[in-house]
Amino acid sequence: MGFNRLIHLFNQAASSTQGLALLGLRVYLAPVLIQAGYNKLSHFSDTAAWFGNAEWGLGLPMPEVMAGLAAGTEFLGGILLLLGLATRLVALPMMITMAVAAVTVHWQHGWLAISDPSSWLANEQVLASAEKLAKAKELLQQHGDFEWLTSSGNFVVLNNGIEFAATYFLMLLVLFSCGGGKGFSVDYYLAKGRQQV
Repeated sequence: MGFNRLIHLFNQAASSTQGLALLGLRVYLAPVLIQAGYNKLSHFSDTAAWFGNAEWGLGLPMPEVMAGLAAGTEFLGGILLLLGLATRLVALPMMITMAVAAVTVHWQHGWLAISDPSSWLANEQVLASAEKLAKAKELLQQHGDFEWLTSSGNFVVLNNGIEFAATYFLMLLVLFSCGGGKGFSVDYYLAKGRQQV
């Protein structure tokens, strides 16, 4: 068997995993988006106030409409993604939601979602977090049960950069481009049914 034939067989085998890879993206994204939408819906008046207030929020126009669109897109879209139903259709508004979140909420904080002063992506805000985190740990060690407080994990400083929004955007872009995937999505079986008619 020639080298070109081996490459061809390898590529065929790799291509056959596309449906599983797209399922993985959908299963990963769905709970993140459903939870984000649920949180917005559960605290809708607070969400709308944050969307609309220019002083301490986002200062967006029509805050109730924008909050409703964001919450509905994330909650219902996440459920549809999980099923692989209307995958391309729901990926598009979710990509817009992630782009808006990246620009309005996260951009000013740089790339990192969690402050890591040792990262080459650290900005001034992240670099300054090291001293603050050290001081917080010192206070907790002096005035609290530090072992109990850290038993579930280390303390970190949330930087709130664009890292997660950009990652989710790119994952949604793949789903928009490829669809729900062969064999593991409702979209696949609906399309298959239409072809047989």
